[in-house]
Amino acid sequence: MGKANRIAALILAALMLAGSPVQAQSDLPELGDAAGVDLSLRTERRIGQEIMNEIRQREPSYLDDPEIEAYLNQLGGRLVAASPEPGLGFYFFPLQDPMINAFAMFGGYVGVNSGLVLAVQNESELAGVLAHEISHVTQRHLARILEKQKQVSTASLLAMAAALLAARSNADLAGAAMTSATAGAAQAQLGFSRDFEREADRVGFQILEKAGFDVRSMSTFFARLQRATRSYENNAPVYLRTHPLNVERISDMQNREVELPYRQVPDSMDFHLVRAKLQAMRGTPVEAESHFRTLLQEQKAAPVWAAQYGLAVALARQKNWRDAEQVLAEVRGKRALSPMIERLYAESRIHRGDVSGGLAVLKEALGRFPNASALVYSYAELLLQAGRLEEAQRFLDAQVQRTSQDDRLYLLQAKVHAARGRFAQQHRALAEAYLLRGQLPAAIEQLEIAQKVKGTDFYELSAIDARLRQLKRRQQDEAKDK
Repeated sequence: MGKANRIAALILAALMLAGSPVQAQSDLPELGDAAGVDLSLRTERRIGQEIMNEIRQREPSYLDDPEIEAYLNQLGGRLVAASPEPGLGFYFFPLQDPMINAFAMFGGYVGVNSGLVLAVQNESELAGVLAHEISHVTQRHLARILEKQKQVSTASLLAMAAALLAARSNADLAGAAMTSATAGAAQAQLGFSRDFEREADRVGFQILEKAGFDVRSMSTFFARLQRATRSYENNAPVYLRTHPLNVERISDMQNREVELPYRQVPDSMDFHLVRAKLQAMRGTPVEAESHFRTLLQEQKAAPVWAAQYGLAVALARQKNWRDAEQVLAEVRGKRALSPMIERLYAESRIHRGDVSGGLAVLKEALGRFPNASALVYSYAELLLQAGRLEEAQRFLDAQVQRTSQDDRLYLLQAKVHAARGRFAQQHRALAEAYLLRGQLPAAIEQLEIAQKVKGTDFYELSAIDARLRQLKRRQQDEAKDK
């Protein structure tokens, strides 16, 4: 089953759970009742969080890469800060899919296909697409679509939910049911109207300008995408099937541009590195290596250091750590410094047997880039692998103190606690990780397990009990909301 159908099924099942008064199977995600047409922001967030959990667990194309995710959230965060709703929480996540697509879900969750990142010609074009998707969320277009779909039959919505449940255990078995159940509703509910598209264009244009990007990039990219559709015949890119595009929309964008002075905006270093990494992850490792060697030999790489980084990623995929280290050493010699380059260079040294050298590279890089999450994860993992458990514990405790909303930090904490035989603390850390992922019942379960661990001291047990009471009250409050 294709990615578009799988994600459509997840979204539509969540729509059913938000809007239908009928209670289906008991193991459906407990999202609550949307109470008719008035879908609150809190409910939207819970729907989006539930869909995101399903994508993390069930969607094969979900790309669990902290570096690419960090870049998308850095770029997206800059745009959100310039949006009409800067305080609305957003989360941008990557998918390894060659189709040119990005999509907004309930609660500020925005998916970005690798195909889109590789299709844009500069960072402003990517920012233009993300600004458009951000506008769909800030203008609450999905909620407004749901208001118009009150007449959708309960039977068809329940069929979608049943397909979703089947997909959890057997995706092949659920394929046919899910495709037939979602086909009509996906067209009705996921395809934005032309009015919504024009509004997203207008608001997205304002976001792009305020965030300091080249506003002409929006019309340039959409016009190029429209021209490219002629070669697709009846099989247009997914993005155009869910975001109707016409000459009028492009003309409107171009008319707004005329009133503004030209602004040349340089691409960030991370933009080029992320594109190189995604390109290096396509096809076989040998094909990826050949691609970058050809670029470098024919002097078609711009910038050269990004192509060299892509070559190093392709070599790392082949476990050719010696050549990867040599290529990255040359890049570092050009003073092209980035947390992405430093992390892969450290990893290459470690795999070559120089653990202390790799640790030193990571530690120095963290001094330069203290907010680079992938460096933090790699440094903690390496300390754990080296058996330096107390040092790893102190490091992670300090990181959690700085950034308490990072579920990966808690998962690493849990691993260190387990290695040290501190099982109550392990389950307590797991509870926080699950909670950040919106899995409240699983978080409560972990705390209940922690309560039963023998030998836990009074102060730790008191903290576990207090947190458990807090989460159970939260669970009761959410039950009342429903």
